[in-house]
Amino acid sequence: MSQQDLKKEVVEILSNHRTGVLSSVENNKPHSRYMTFYNEDLTLFTPTKADTEKIEEIEKNPAVSVLLGYEDKGQSDTYVEIAGMSTINNSEQLKKQFWDESFNKWFEGPEDPNYVFLQIQPETVRILNNQGEPPQELNL
Repeated sequence: MSQQDLKKEVVEILSNHRTGVLSSVENNKPHSRYMTFYNEDLTLFTPTKADTEKIEEIEKNPAVSVLLGYEDKGQSDTYVEIAGMSTINNSEQLKKQFWDESFNKWFEGPEDPNYVFLQIQPETVRILNNQGEPPQELNL
């Protein structure tokens, strides 16, 4: 598969799957949790509270890993594995763009100062379990 086709497939997976696993580093060990993801091309955004432990972990070590796309019975789902660097994004435009009414459980609205995003810039992207193909890496 060409790099262009691979990127297209990766972006399609990112765009069609919202729930994934975010792993950050806590005390030199992986710390994983399910998160909701949005994307612009290959850049991922995941909403979170500014006063959570994951923010503290990212500030100490911005290296993260994301698994996204593995949602069916686990036998034939194509999914992506992303290693990248995360930053905290407090953009008002981003907060309005990705606001969802379901966030009302955690935030007072898109203007809530505790509502922020982790922005994940991929360094490595691998697509796995793709119709029997071996894992393929997207060159960034």
